[in-house]
Amino acid sequence: MKLRMGEITGGEARALYARRPVVLLPLGSHEDQGPHAPMGDYLLAELVAERIARAATEAGVETVVAPVLPFGKADFFGPMPGGIALSARTFALVLEEMIEALLRHGLDRIVVLNGHGGNAPVIHDVTQGFMRAGRGVIPCFYLWKVAGALLPDVVGAERARRSAGHGADPLGSIALHLTPERMRMDLVPAERAPPGTCLGLPFIGWGAVSFDGAEINVPAEYDGPSPEGLQSGDPRLCSAETGRELVERLVSIGAGFVRHLAERPAGKT
Repeated sequence: MKLRMGEITGGEARALYARRPVVLLPLGSHEDQGPHAPMGDYLLAELVAERIARAATEAGVETVVAPVLPFGKADFFGPMPGGIALSARTFALVLEEMIEALLRHGLDRIVVLNGHGGNAPVIHDVTQGFMRAGRGVIPCFYLWKVAGALLPDVVGAERARRSAGHGADPLGSIALHLTPERMRMDLVPAERAPPGTCLGLPFIGWGAVSFDGAEINVPAEYDGPSPEGLQSGDPRLCSAETGRELVERLVSIGAGFVRHLAERPAGKT
């Protein structure tokens, strides 16, 4: 069973794609994920996509995984050495042309599997453009947002409150489950570096400061409010067991949605 489109031969492709399999299009980013985690969260998006494709195919819906787009839309992480990101304009053009290439050959059952928050508004704009042009609805399954919503049910509301955040859950636990050999939990700082300020005011998030209790948006990057790439979540609360449960649920939901999409009559929204 070949799930990755990059591994399918030309001869196999002519037969397989004529049957209109569902195509999963994984997206991610290459950015700071904290001092302990690999920068490429696109690696996890691709691994989850493969598991969804396998589950869907084994359930009777042929599903393949397009090559992952490793570079996300740039937002806060420019200061990190080694990071690579695309402008919103470039990201939109790349995504649009990837979809165009699939549609050209009748591969119109596409599901975007997003693995980066900054990608979300651009994905919406691009897919809305295809919808407005009468070329179908291309849904997006934001993997880590769904996993974050599942986290309290998996570990309890209080633990989820303490573990959730950039550099921690849900991505930290998913990485510990799928690629533990890439994690460096020994590099998690015992104490957090204090956040900086902007305009003499304390950061209360990425791109926001507090003034008289009000949130004021400011242009900023992550190294001001989060010098180590970590938000409020504690990476030490992440676990492979939590990651396994989250991945199993993501795969179940994803494969179920693929089946739902495949059962829709052609041309129906």
